[in-house]
Amino acid sequence: MKLWGGRFDKASSKKAEEFTSSISFDRRLYRQDIRGSIAHARMLGSVDIVSQEESSEIISGLETILKEIEGGTFPFRLEYEDIHMNIEKRLSEILGPVAGKLHTARSRNDQIALDEHLFVREQCNRVRAGIACLQAAILATCREHESVIMPGYTHTQRAQPTLYAHHMLAYFFMLERDCSRFGDCRERADLMPLGAGALAGTTFPIDPAQVAEELEFSRLYDNSMDAVSDRDHIIEFLAASSLLASHLSRLAEELVLWSSTEFGFVEMDDAFATGSSIMPQKKNPDVVELIRGKTGRVYGALVGLLVTMKGIPLAYDSDMQEDKHGLFDTADTVSDCLSLMSSVISTMKVNGERMRAAAEKDFSTATDVADYLAAKGLPFRQAHEVAGRIVKYCTGQSRYLGDLDLEEFRKFSDLFHEDIFDAITVESSVGRRTSPGGTAPQRVREQMERAVALLEAKG
Repeated sequence: MKLWGGRFDKASSKKAEEFTSSISFDRRLYRQDIRGSIAHARMLGSVDIVSQEESSEIISGLETILKEIEGGTFPFRLEYEDIHMNIEKRLSEILGPVAGKLHTARSRNDQIALDEHLFVREQCNRVRAGIACLQAAILATCREHESVIMPGYTHTQRAQPTLYAHHMLAYFFMLERDCSRFGDCRERADLMPLGAGALAGTTFPIDPAQVAEELEFSRLYDNSMDAVSDRDHIIEFLAASSLLASHLSRLAEELVLWSSTEFGFVEMDDAFATGSSIMPQKKNPDVVELIRGKTGRVYGALVGLLVTMKGIPLAYDSDMQEDKHGLFDTADTVSDCLSLMSSVISTMKVNGERMRAAAEKDFSTATDVADYLAAKGLPFRQAHEVAGRIVKYCTGQSRYLGDLDLEEFRKFSDLFHEDIFDAITVESSVGRRTSPGGTAPQRVREQMERAVALLEAKG
């Protein structure tokens, strides 16, 4: 008989039982569920809703069940629907009728809300740790290749010279904001819902503050219906994960491009690349391609839960059972992607010479020509036009700016002098971009110092 079966005359349809059961996936919450039940049982004993002896007996039974689950001997049963009922049924087998007292003053509605709050808090910590590891890998490659010059891009076209370290540090600081978002998410998940009951609270003289203290929650929900009705902490976790996945996907896309023969900027370590079943020469960047690809499933989890929640009336509805698939999958996906991207960055070879050659054999210092003329007093818009005509002149002859002599420059403006040749080297271009956050070596060193400080602050 179902633990809730007193009102029913007929057994559940097998099809309905299979359709409504969640034990196949919410069994993952066993730790959180047992931890919450232990805290609840201890509180029930503290306020004399059950005796101290009964409280201790229930706690001992729950600890036995934890050992059974972790030892692989726990008898999970589909007909008991979910992790809560499976644990409670097993507790009754171990203890007898006293096990039924555990559910006093609570509902599965506030019980699952508690489990998910505990899970989201843990996963926020897990993801933040993964972000820090990736940031450390990025900082290490920046330090190792601090002086490497590469082309910066806009519209996937070579734009201006920049330092490789400057380029990679952009991802470091994107990830720092991601880390902050998960910290914010954890703070808002730090609410204790147990005690809300089904929706209206309970008639028993409970002490939810004691439970909150044991479970290390900083505060209680102000409203019992809110406590069991919303999943905004999960939605926020999925939203933060989606932004993180976006940043990982963009980095992955660049590594895919950079590892191609056409770019040749980096080479994946053999441990994080694959071959072709038909083409012996291939070395495919499958790991980063999959990181890029998994972004779609993370986005899907967010959109799916937003759509699920948008029309649900207060308080709890079974639709909310659908929150777990996407939550569990996303938590694992982003953590795996962070770990693998850290390994990819740590082991890949950076071809600094190829990067520098790409920056030199192009017109990435054309802006410096315009800046040179503007510094001589020519309005920038006119200077821009002159620089453009010089580029057009060079392309017509299959030459680059560094191939011209002074006489050729002066055909376009008499403001050009010998110092133009110093102005259009890639070192000069990079070195003179000293605005805050710029690519000049001293500015990049400042960014790395800031990055070190941020990582040290995380411990």
